[in-house]
This record gives sequence, structure tokens and C-alpha cells, in this order.
Amino acid sequence: MAVSDGEVRQLHGMRSVAFAAPVRANYDGCLFDKRRDGSDLQTMGDERVALFGGSFDPIHHGHLIIAQAICEQLGLDRVIFLPSADPPHKPKGLAATIEHRMEMVRVAIAGHPRFDLDDFDARRAGPTYTLDTVRHFAAATDAPSQLCWIIGSDSLAELHTWHRAAELVDACDIVTAARRGSISPDIELQHPMFTPEQVARLRDNVLQTPHIDISSTDIRQRVADGQSIHYLVPNAVGHYIAEHELYRGLTAERAD
Repeated sequence: MAVSDGEVRQLHGMRSVAFAAPVRANYDGCLFDKRRDGSDLQTMGDERVALFGGSFDPIHHGHLIIAQAICEQLGLDRVIFLPSADPPHKPKGLAATIEHRMEMVRVAIAGHPRFDLDDFDARRAGPTYTLDTVRHFAAATDAPSQLCWIIGSDSLAELHTWHRAAELVDACDIVTAARRGSISPDIELQHPMFTPEQVARLRDNVLQTPHIDISSTDIRQRVADGQSIHYLVPNAVGHYIAEHELYRGLTAERAD
């Protein structure tokens, strides 16, 4: 369904779908209203949930395949996508607004029985720190120990640079999506701040996922160069990018 720029901007003011009262937006079949089984999205109860944060600028098939693989391997009840308004690791800023990135995720996951979208990180002012997000979600679950945060192997190698990383490792299970056949970073040597027990948990939660060589940077550059992004993103995302003329005219530096 096509939406206007005015409707897209309404996303920024929405409350968190998992913990606030249900919000009615002007979208047919909107994910923000209720779960697909008809129950309100107010608490997670004792569900096994993974949080998948990122810029999603734009979301692509690689993100979705990783989420699906982890969902299946861990037997998750839900994967919650959390587009970030101001990720600390993106000092150059983002090409698309948070409203557009939220909407691209929404259309990408529409109809999936275990994928949901939440705007908690989209609404926050200032840098979006993962520890704050995890604690927000942990407070609304009956089983905080069943909460996961999905990262890539590149992020695992840099985890020691994250805000209060040792506390984050204790606050949830950090699940690393590693490409099949790749070698995981030596956590113990690169992250001396972590205890042996934390290192063991990080290693145990490295999961082999399909090798999908797609990047948001390449997608933005292809759009800027007038090339096709067919098969790289879901059709609904491709249509949305074209309809709203996203990423056109970006310089190589801005697309990076």
C-alpha cells in the first residue's frame, strides 16, 4: 500500500508497540496495532524474544535471512526489529530519515508471523545505546534471561568499544550471526574486560547463518548510480525507495 510523506511522519510520534497501549495508525494491516493473533502488544510475558537493532538504511534480504535463521535455530517466539534514530557507530549520519527507515522495515516484514517492529529506539533523543534498549525490554518480560540481542561477527570484534559492554553481556544473550565457514574473533584476547564466564557465553552464542553478501551501503550506491536493486531488497522496499526517491543523488561519501 502506498503511503504519503505525511503518513510516514506519523511514525516518529508513535509509542513503543510492545509496551504501550495499542496505537491505531493510518495503515491497513498495521503492525503497530495488535499481534497477528489479535492479542495486544503490551508485554512479552515469558516469550523467547530476540531484539534486532540497526540503522536499516535500507533493510534488505540479508537482514531478513539472518533474522529467520536465528529465529529457527533458537526456537524464538518473536524477533523485534528496532530501527535506530541515532546509532553511535554512524558518526556521518544516515541517508534516509528515521520515518522512512521505520516504514521500510514495516513493509519488509509485513505478514511474517514472528517478526515485529518497535519504535523505542526511533523515538529516543541522543545516541541509542544498546544497554538502555535491552533494559527497557527486560523490564517488560517475565523471563529476562530469555532476551537476546542479535549482532554480526564484525560487531562482535568491536563489542569491547560499546557503551558499558560488560554490563550488556550480563543483561541479555548476545547472539552473533556468523557466516558459515568464517572464523570468529578471539574474544578472550580482544576483549580483556570480559570475565571468562562472559567470554564463554559469547562463544556459545555464535550461530552459523547463511552467507548473504548484501550491504545497505552498496544498495544506496546502486540507487544513486541508477542501477537496479531488484533481488537485493523485498519488492515492497524497492517500490518504497522508488516512490519516495530515496538515495538518489547521493555522493559516494554520503552513500558509504
